Amino acid sequence: MPREDAVTTPDLPWIKSYPPGIPWNAKIDMLPVHHLLDDAAARAPDRHAIEFQGKAYTYAQLHECVQRFAAGLQSLGVGPGIKVGLYLPNSPHYAIAFFAVLKAGGTVVNYSPLDAGAVLAHKIADSETDIIVTLDLESLYPLMNKLLGSTRLKTLVVGNMGEVSGAPDKVQAELRSQGQLCDVAWDAQRIAFASLLDNDGLCAPVAPIDLHDTIAVLQYTGGTTGLPKGAMLSHGNLSAGCSQAVQNLSGGTGLQDGRETFLAVLPLFHIYALTFNLLLGVRLAATLVLHARFDPAAAIRDLAEKRVTVFFGVPTMFTAINMFPGVEGNDFSSLKLSNSGGAPLPVEVHERYEALTGCKLQEGWGMTEICGVGTNTPMQRRHKIGSCGVPLPGITIRFISVDDPGKPVAYGRQGEICIAGPNVMTGYWKKPEATAEAMTPDGFLRTGDVGYMDDDGFMWIVDRIKDMILCSGYNVYPRNIEEAIYKHPSVAEVLVVGVPDAYRGEAPKAFITLKQGAPSFTLDELKGFLKDSLGKHEMVQALEFRVSLPKTAVGKLSRKELQDEEKRRVASSA
Repeated sequence: MPREDAVTTPDLPWIKSYPPGIPWNAKIDMLPVHHLLDDAAARAPDRHAIEFQGKAYTYAQLHECVQRFAAGLQSLGVGPGIKVGLYLPNSPHYAIAFFAVLKAGGTVVNYSPLDAGAVLAHKIADSETDIIVTLDLESLYPLMNKLLGSTRLKTLVVGNMGEVSGAPDKVQAELRSQGQLCDVAWDAQRIAFASLLDNDGLCAPVAPIDLHDTIAVLQYTGGTTGLPKGAMLSHGNLSAGCSQAVQNLSGGTGLQDGRETFLAVLPLFHIYALTFNLLLGVRLAATLVLHARFDPAAAIRDLAEKRVTVFFGVPTMFTAINMFPGVEGNDFSSLKLSNSGGAPLPVEVHERYEALTGCKLQEGWGMTEICGVGTNTPMQRRHKIGSCGVPLPGITIRFISVDDPGKPVAYGRQGEICIAGPNVMTGYWKKPEATAEAMTPDGFLRTGDVGYMDDDGFMWIVDRIKDMILCSGYNVYPRNIEEAIYKHPSVAEVLVVGVPDAYRGEAPKAFITLKQGAPSFTLDELKGFLKDSLGKHEMVQALEFRVSLPKTAVGKLSRKELQDEEKRRVASSA
């Protein structure tokens, strides 16, 4: 944890950009995470908490399901120190299981349905997970069932989509006809989700929760350098992050308690969605219109018809909405907040979305290790397009030299972003050396992101340190090149990676998808287009068109896969 005096520096350039009534040093509420649901159910028992495939759960109903599932988990031995994995798509199962694990005294471990078998096995062993909640889907069950016999995993709790929908039999029949269902051989190791709800909901008391040290969630990082590491997010970390988000987004024309409707299409197993859709939504007693996956047509329909007020997404989602045929004919007037995170948002996408919807599109920055909470623009302030906003209440940001981490960098100059605040993780699970390497001597977390802060305290991300390309001795940031390429009228999406170059050491290569019906172009034509935007050392030296670009589980473009492809290509040619 950062030292207490690490977050009390009075000379903070972003203070001037805070609106009246939102002090940077406001009290940050910290509480056991499951109390967020307890409080919402007490305040708004009859309000819809979740709407999913024709079925609605009120806050009272969701709370009762959580109570019952927690009691069911306790019958399986769940309590303090016990890890329960959630291997689920977006469905009510996730919300029920998440809060129930915490109420039972256990720790949630999130598992991505996109993970390979080896990564899942690593997480099971590393986190010491003995119970996993999943569904009977062909995309989930077979792989996890295999791990039931080859890892320490002891129990699978298996649900189905029908039981949380408005038409259970119809939904299950459709999934079976499409070949998406698996038959489950029920036994002592394979237990039905519904069976854990079949009780009176009387949970046994659990040990008192230490807000700073009791781990609520083990959230594994993306594993861009080796196997994923588990970030230990305490109850205090997560509830603080939620409190910081509420203070940033509420007040005046901001979000109001009991009056918002969220479109929740980001995957809840990802920290961005966990904090800003599930936890923030429940904290505000909002209605979560939950989608199992992002489909542009379905998202656009619900944005308009369900009068959604809040939409958190990633750049690829806003790009897809912008480009969807006939999108202009929809009424988006109910939207009061749209927010993009997870990756930098191209300026062209930003401007098109705001013109299309009439809703201000904000940008934020966060990461797993800080509960997804770092910077954003207060709703009452003008957003600077391309910036990721100002630090949220209680957060301090500093910069250090990329080349000499022991050397501080002044605000206004580029450096590695370092952050301190009550939302910063307690450390990496079972990795004290990695934890120590990630922290500065005065208790700030080194993020690995390169950026700078302007005179108004707005932060601008340049790139990831590990994504930098070293061209003829110069540090070249792919993000700068991508922004320039996005201005080309034919470009839909682009990623730039470094490839070996005999003369320069490394050179930028652009991977591009084209807009529907847009004309292609040559490398020389692209260079001509970019000549006024990029320096000679930054100029693209290779070009490849793709039908689609790789994406992460949350839907943001994934540079790592292309980097790995290029490494394999070079190794093969050698």
